[in-house]
Amino acid sequence: METVVIILYVAVAVLLMLVILLQPGKGSGMGALGGGGGGAGPGGSVFGSRGAVPFLAKMTVYLSIAFGVLVLVLARMNIDRPNVEAPTPPPTPGMVVPGADNNATAPAPAEGAAPAAAPAEG
Repeated sequence: METVVIILYVAVAVLLMLVILLQPGKGSGMGALGGGGGGAGPGGSVFGSRGAVPFLAKMTVYLSIAFGVLVLVLARMNIDRPNVEAPTPPPTPGMVVPGADNNATAPAPAEGAAPAAAPAEG
């Protein structure tokens, strides 16, 4: 389920970016993008006489609402996920462990074990 929501989230994000980038600027009409003139006339456009501006504006609103809903769904799914932490490594000799008795003596070596070698002086 989570994979499907993430795929939808990415698809909506990419579509939202494309729709925003396709919208013309405030100062220029569709003529600046080659949408006006050219023999077809303003009424011969695929999107009608006003061009693609209302369509792109509506798509921006719908995609932004879908984006917001998917963000909330993913956040809710992340809240419900159990918190899994990485296992902590065992403490090394001489390491101070918070909450542990750090003054305890080290256990005696097992019988038959070879004594530790003295460090070489150099």
